[in-house]
Amino acid sequence: DSSLTYHLQSAKNNGITRIEIAEILTHIGFYAGWPKAWAAFRLAKDVWADDAAAADAKSAFQREMIFPIGEPNTAYAQYFIGNSYLAPISREQVNISNVTFEPGCRNNWHIHRAKSGGGQMLIGIAGRGWYQEEGKPAVEILPGTVIHIPANVKHWHGAAADGWSAHLAFEIPGDETSNEWLEPVTDEEYNKLK
Repeated sequence: DSSLTYHLQSAKNNGITRIEIAEILTHIGFYAGWPKAWAAFRLAKDVWADDAAAADAKSAFQREMIFPIGEPNTAYAQYFIGNSYLAPISREQVNISNVTFEPGCRNNWHIHRAKSGGGQMLIGIAGRGWYQEEGKPAVEILPGTVIHIPANVKHWHGAAADGWSAHLAFEIPGDETSNEWLEPVTDEEYNKLK
């Protein structure tokens, strides 16, 4: 409502950055619930919109979400086709990162291994992307889409061919967790998706 917008504007006027408000609202989401946090993110996105003003495609996409795009994902670039960006959101309690994909970018097939627990959860926050488990049809990821990925399931995720995509990636705690990177998603497999 308008009172929350006023408080967000006051926070910005007092020096709270776009990244800091994203961290604050993410933390609050665990206590107030994701529907309320999601509503607050939408308001904060508008309040901080001018912080992302520019003419290029990356900056235009940044204006669609409150979370930062982050830095080029060079540490994992060998496991991606195309360019991706990584922004750590939280490293306390649960590891959360914003993963942003340029149009056509996707990661290789991979498995989040765990003896018990583990896996990953994705929440779409901007743009349009894809998630696919081995042997199943691909699922479209839009803002608000929640994907639960159990441990030891082969899958991939990335952007649609015609636009940017971003999702929050939650690492689910477990015992003896690791990532196993596998073969790339072929152009033939990927180009079937519309």
